[in-house]
Amino acid sequence: MIEVADLSKQYGTIQAVKKLTFHVDRGEIVGFLGPNGAGKTTTMRMLTTYLTPTSGRASISGHDVLDEALEVRKKVGYLPENVPLYPEMRVREYLSYRAQLKDVPRSKRRSAIDYVLERCGLADFDRRILGQLSKGYRQRVGLAESLIHDPDLLILDEPTAGLDPIQVREVRALIRELGGKHTILLSTHIMTEVEAVCGRVILIAAGRIAIDDRIERIQTENAIVLQARGPENAMKKALESAPKVRRVTTLNDSGGVATFEIQTEDGVDLREELAHRLVHNGWALRQLDLRRSSLEERFVRAVADASVRVDQPESGAA
Repeated sequence: MIEVADLSKQYGTIQAVKKLTFHVDRGEIVGFLGPNGAGKTTTMRMLTTYLTPTSGRASISGHDVLDEALEVRKKVGYLPENVPLYPEMRVREYLSYRAQLKDVPRSKRRSAIDYVLERCGLADFDRRILGQLSKGYRQRVGLAESLIHDPDLLILDEPTAGLDPIQVREVRALIRELGGKHTILLSTHIMTEVEAVCGRVILIAAGRIAIDDRIERIQTENAIVLQARGPENAMKKALESAPKVRRVTTLNDSGGVATFEIQTEDGVDLREELAHRLVHNGWALRQLDLRRSSLEERFVRAVADASVRVDQPESGAA
């Protein structure tokens, strides 16, 4: 459905997106995440042909975003974070106008409008003037507009912004349901929303992909939190030397007591092995817990790692 290879976008001396490569299969609901300024919106605008890539390629349903921009637009429904509406128009009037622009056949136009009005909870608001609607209902109109031509791909940027808790639950349920028919790329800062709706996460930081993984793999990744009394550097080296240990991070070191977070390969539980190593060296063990990683923790860690790498020159760079 989506194929991206070495996609980049540069504004003068600023490289907003740096050689992104990923693919999304038909029917997937993918959370597209990243901190502010990471390049998410730029990437989405390139996929929807609003922006031209500086280099690299991308295709939607087999159509290249550069060479077949009109065909790509027929396959994509895009809901931007700030929905552009005509405040003087009525809801049904606006959707009819957008359906004409998107080449929805005249014979199917009325049924298409009725369908999206019902699906987006707007059936009782079709005669309302857009400028008089709350932000939440304007957001619903934007979602209805993105669906009006029955696209293969929906790209949703903060689709629950401005909605109350009940409306948020309704929209999330709608997105899950739409995933049975449409491929969905969902951008949001609400981690619980991603965990509730998406099957996979792509996280970009500093213009590069930092995470591309299934939600269930992220949620089953365990971290061991260990606290012991002894020399921090020596204890850390002892922990790092254990088999299957991927990374050891010092969380705190004060008064001769150090706290570590240990990530292991495939989330394997190494608590007994690590405890044995410390006690064998005469260091007093004070705490040993197994903690499941959340998407938020993975997000924070990946962004922190990316910020460390951002000033390092790329291999072969001039």
